[in-house]
Amino acid sequence: METAEVAIVGGGPVGLGLAIDLGQRGINVVLFEKYETIQPIPKGQNLTQRTGEHFQAWGIFERIKSTIKLPPKHGSGGATAYGSLLGDYHYDWLVRSDVQQYYAASNLRIPQYDQEAVLRERAAELDTVTVHFNHRVERVEQTQDGVHLDVTDDFGATRRVSALYVVGCDGARSMVRESAGLTQSVRSNYRRMVLAVFRSDDLLSILERFPGKSYFNALSPDKEGYWQFFGSVDLGRWFFHTPVPEDSTEETLDLSYHLAQAVGREIEFETEYLGFWDLRIAIADHYRNGRIFIAGDAAHSHPPYGGYGVNNGYEDIRNLAWKLEASLRGWGSDALLDSYSRERQPVFDSTADDFIAQMIESDRAFVAEYSPEKDKVAFEKAWAERAELTKRDVEQYCPNYAGSPIVTGGSGKTSAVGQHSHTARPGYLLSPKGDVTERLGSHFNLVTVGSHPDAVAAFRSRADALGIPLDVVEMPANEETREWEADLILLRPDRYIAACGTGPADADALATAIARK
Repeated sequence: METAEVAIVGGGPVGLGLAIDLGQRGINVVLFEKYETIQPIPKGQNLTQRTGEHFQAWGIFERIKSTIKLPPKHGSGGATAYGSLLGDYHYDWLVRSDVQQYYAASNLRIPQYDQEAVLRERAAELDTVTVHFNHRVERVEQTQDGVHLDVTDDFGATRRVSALYVVGCDGARSMVRESAGLTQSVRSNYRRMVLAVFRSDDLLSILERFPGKSYFNALSPDKEGYWQFFGSVDLGRWFFHTPVPEDSTEETLDLSYHLAQAVGREIEFETEYLGFWDLRIAIADHYRNGRIFIAGDAAHSHPPYGGYGVNNGYEDIRNLAWKLEASLRGWGSDALLDSYSRERQPVFDSTADDFIAQMIESDRAFVAEYSPEKDKVAFEKAWAERAELTKRDVEQYCPNYAGSPIVTGGSGKTSAVGQHSHTARPGYLLSPKGDVTERLGSHFNLVTVGSHPDAVAAFRSRADALGIPLDVVEMPANEETREWEADLILLRPDRYIAACGTGPADADALATAIARK
């Protein structure tokens, strides 16, 4: 019987990222993916700086970056226009580069299929990772000692595979989630949408009016504020989302009509793909049942408002990987495994409420109340206020674990809403200063500003007693590092701050950070 320490179901970007993270930690991983060919639909491409940091940790940032096909002049920012893209009113939208100073990597715009190609290449380089394409997991059965998977290969033969843990990265209709009895909360009172992929040099010419932009939202009263959304895939190739009648099919949909509405005039185009999806938000109530975990779309699915999906999926697995390693290597507790759901589920719940749903409802309310035809002065005032609000959304989208049970000294609650700052705060990421990012190890790191031998000795002693790998990174006390406003900062393996202080720290914070009973 084939065995592994961790089995992963689903080989999209989230499953592959988890395999790489675990494999780099020396964990024996087997991954099953039902498709051998990468699916060519452009999605999941508006990547945050934090996702760039994950790519750095996996040693693939430059490889990923090299796949960018859009010329630099198109940038990675967006624009929102009123009525149509050729309308009189527009503003910059979701410009993630505004918070660049708080991260060690840049944000990127790369289609999911290009990410997957690099992730597959990286996974193949790791002796600890085995990937089976054209394999479908039919059944998952959990026992006290492990999890058993019934797997059918591309010849139709079924075999049983056993693992100590299983992670379902198998999408919104997750078989693993259902097998584990993990329930979802679903908000489905929205609209049926179309996704069209097409080529159009005509549209490329029209959108030269938005320099430095690569995605565009036309906010129209005719669509009740629901998105008419374009994104550049590569030069002259686009995807397009818009609400359509419930009974729309490939045969009945007049795509040229919907494109003309959003653009402001008819355009020449060549359709490559048409598909339909329901605008809804679904979030699993828990991300763990015993030895079974879920991540990515299996744990949370939503419309592509704001590009939060794949970024949250990558963050899921960076949170989970080190906790699985801790359990498998004997230095983590069951409570630590529980903290995966207790940290990640409320972050996405907040993402859904405070950003995605808020964006949808705000757009609908705006077009219902304001128009330049009704009251131009009131419209222009409200339009300018929206432009400022979208800047605030970028600044305040700052996922954190401030209320986590495995963070010492945090205040507030675990949420997607936060405030970017260089000040070191428990539950938040550490902003990059000097060469600290390059010097961090892959496990716990005690970052000191200046020399603190007594505190370092106390932490080392506690870490050794608990069997926890710990690196110490001594940074010089200078103008840059003083912005952290802390002399001792304990970083978790996912680079979130577990504890920090300004003097000899309580070394028991390290024990708290792995929730050891």
